[in-house]
This record gives sequence, C-alpha cells and structure tokens, in this order.
Amino acid sequence: MSARPWSWLDGRVQAPRVAEWAPATGAGVLAAVWLGPLPPLASELFAAHMAMHIAVVCVAAPLIAVGLAASRFDPVDGWPLLFSPLSAALIELVVVWGWHAPGPHEAARSLPAVLALEQATFLGAGLLLWLSVLGGDRSTRRERAGVGILGLLMTSMHMTLLGVLLTLSPRVLYHDAGPAADLDDQRLGGLMMLIGGGTVYLIGGLMLLGWLLRPSTRQAREDAERAAARDVTPRSPARERAS
Repeated sequence: MSARPWSWLDGRVQAPRVAEWAPATGAGVLAAVWLGPLPPLASELFAAHMAMHIAVVCVAAPLIAVGLAASRFDPVDGWPLLFSPLSAALIELVVVWGWHAPGPHEAARSLPAVLALEQATFLGAGLLLWLSVLGGDRSTRRERAGVGILGLLMTSMHMTLLGVLLTLSPRVLYHDAGPAADLDDQRLGGLMMLIGGGTVYLIGGLMLLGWLLRPSTRQAREDAERAAARDVTPRSPARERAS
C-alpha cells in the first residue's frame, strides 16, 4: 500500500484502516442529506439548502475521495490529465458560483429535478477536486499535492467570499424562496458557507502542506545524524599515520 497524503496525521493509524470506513461514512452522509428532511426544507429555507451543499462538498466528497485515492479504484491513475488540481478548483468555482446565481438557485429550490442536478454537480465537482489532490500514482503524488495546496486554498478563498457576501448582504438575494425565508435565514446560510466551506478547504490545504514538509524535515535530520556518525567514527592507525 502506497503512502497517502493524509496519512501523515498520525503515524500510528494505518492508511488502509481509514480507507475502510471513509467511503461508507461519506455515502452515509449523502443518504442522510438526500433522503432525510433537508430536501423538503430546502424549498422553504435557504439555510437548509446551504446545509445540503456544505454536507456534500465538504464532508461526503472528501471522505469518499480519501477511500478511493491510491486504491485500485482511483480514477486518477487511469486518467491523470483529467485530474489537474487547479483545473478542478476552477471547475468547482464555476459550479458553486453558478448554482448560487439567483436564477439557477431559485430553480433548484422550486423544482426537484433541478435540485437533483444541482446536488449531482456539487458532488461531482467536489470529488474531482479532492481526488485531484489526494489521488494519483505514487511517483507524482508529491507534485500533485503541492499544486493541490493552491487549489484548496483558492477554493477556501472563494467560498469564504461567497459566505461573506451572503452574510453581510443588507437584503434577501433570492426572491423565489418560500414564505419562511428572511434575511436572518440567508445570513445563517452564509455563515454555514463561511465557516464550513472556507474552513474545510483551508484545513485540507494545511494538512497537505504539513505532509509535504514533514518528510523534508525527517530527511534533513537523518542526514545530520549520518554526518555526525561519520565525524565520531574512530580512524584506523594507518589513516592516522598517513595524516
């Protein structure tokens, strides 16, 4: 089993153990979001709709990607060119901001078929980004993770910006919402985006950065120990006479 970028968190926990429960947990999150009470509430409450979005892209997608990455089901191995971290981040930016434009957003909240399409694109964009960051062949994983840091930080920034806009807006932006929708509801949804979306991707980027830096630190320590061992190794009498 090849090393995975997220396995640096705890050397005592083997990566295969995480891979066993992560996809099932992600699938459970999707089932709870899509089959639970949130879809009916989403037509009336902006915050309920935002909760679906955050749960899909910030919880379910990374969990499923963790299970697929570096496994025999990792799609990045077969199609590495389709999984560029920066391209995936740009695609997610278009998907997130596109569905939060007034027209598409209001259609998703009023038509079940459009809501299903929206949620499917959220999941697809989330999986594309997280797999682009975590997956791929072992020989290129460090380079992919390095670019992935930029992709995750960029995603954190634009989700934070969207959350701020929704939270600080002085008026309701979506006029086709249900009668229960109001400015406080919109601000609650904005806080979900700000805290959930901004924070999860930021943490992911910092985790990757730690994974990239830790082997370098370890290698430097090992090199220093080898150099010190050479310095204290006693020289033979023949070498001493020659010197």
